[in-house]
Amino acid sequence: MRDTNCREFLRMSRRELLSVGTAGAWGLSLPHLLQLRDAAAASGGGSFGAAKSVIFLFLHGGHPQHETWDPKPGAPAEVRGEFPTIDTAIPGYQVSDVLPRCAALADRMAIVRSMAHDNPNHVQACLPAMTGHTHPRSVRGRGDFPPADTDFPHFGAVLDHLRPGASELPNWVQLGPVMTRSNRTVLHGQSPGLLGPAHAPLIVDQDLTADDVQITAVTPRITVERMQGRRSLLAEIDAQRKGLARVAAETKDDYYRRAYDLLAAGSTRAAFDLAAEPQEVRDRYGMHHVGQSCLLARRLVEAGVPFVNVHYCKTPSGSWDTHGQNFKKMRESLGPTLDQVFSALIEDLEQRGLLDQVLVVPMAEFGRTPKINKNAGRDHWPFVYSLALAGAGLKRGVVVGASDRLGAYPQSKPYDPADMAATIYHLLGIPAETVLLDRQRRPHRLVAGRKIDEILA
Repeated sequence: MRDTNCREFLRMSRRELLSVGTAGAWGLSLPHLLQLRDAAAASGGGSFGAAKSVIFLFLHGGHPQHETWDPKPGAPAEVRGEFPTIDTAIPGYQVSDVLPRCAALADRMAIVRSMAHDNPNHVQACLPAMTGHTHPRSVRGRGDFPPADTDFPHFGAVLDHLRPGASELPNWVQLGPVMTRSNRTVLHGQSPGLLGPAHAPLIVDQDLTADDVQITAVTPRITVERMQGRRSLLAEIDAQRKGLARVAAETKDDYYRRAYDLLAAGSTRAAFDLAAEPQEVRDRYGMHHVGQSCLLARRLVEAGVPFVNVHYCKTPSGSWDTHGQNFKKMRESLGPTLDQVFSALIEDLEQRGLLDQVLVVPMAEFGRTPKINKNAGRDHWPFVYSLALAGAGLKRGVVVGASDRLGAYPQSKPYDPADMAATIYHLLGIPAETVLLDRQRRPHRLVAGRKIDEILA
């Protein structure tokens, strides 16, 4: 346990360590712990801890690599597809012509074209995409099954656990509903899992396109003055409480405190005031759910929220799961929407001086088949896919990895979702040696892969 506790200490900031005053209980001196923490930072260069916040845009269903970041203009027609390619701001690198705005901003991006794993099931493949950990192979053949409270936790839950918020703002906000499949099975990886419900996100699931939109999740149903009165009453009642276990009582009190602080804080209301944005800014992101969610995500990270999820589509309907009419959907909806929101985020963050502090990660569970099916669609394909990222701690204008001539398998070094997770944690300043303790105090190593050094600044 000594080694586990040492790793827990490594994830603390220098200020937090100094406030402890001594580390004698862990059998190590404070100077030694500081040395280990600083060594972890030094080993990563300037990229370690560069991201103060993350905007995590999940493209439910999996975007086709051929129609986004890895087109194959020289492949046969049944692989190449219908779209021409266009040049980008990176010399010699082309993307699909449905991404013109992103093409012009490619010199701000880091593109990885050799992502790969071996699980083609949507429900299961979302776990490594959102946590960096996979299910045991013994359960892979079960198809769709519900998540469990023993699953590895989402990035946002881990961050909430390791770095309790220092302000009234939540640590982890989810914009959009919980993502499910057509059989209503919840996609894995969205929950706090083994860390417990105390580390669940604040969920904003409503229409965001109204001119005078108000976020109901942070709108008190009673006035702050009445809340203060009710808080006093709760305190009196709690003072008389008998027969409850001490730990349970303290946990309940903590929930009361966090909920009250969140709803009563002026900083919370200001951060979520999407209607305060100029109409031209709202139009730039797009007056649709994903566009307004991305704009709200920008407001939240600017206010200091560390982790924001944006869910692109709740169910297979309208999602990136293009088994049929792939080209029609990519041309009319999916491609232009991704092009609009990703480019808007990059430009907006850069203009506000935030792009070096905020990591933007459009993520998916896998890609799509190289061969077009009889329904003009592409099916599930985890064996190679592409991701494009931007922001804090990343090299700009770099393309890493390559797929083969058909876009079917990695031609160069493959990168697993665990490697992408290791990269995200590195950029957040969380050492790879970190160990989580579940509610039964059992240790779980946080990072299962290796960071992708080729994209790190």
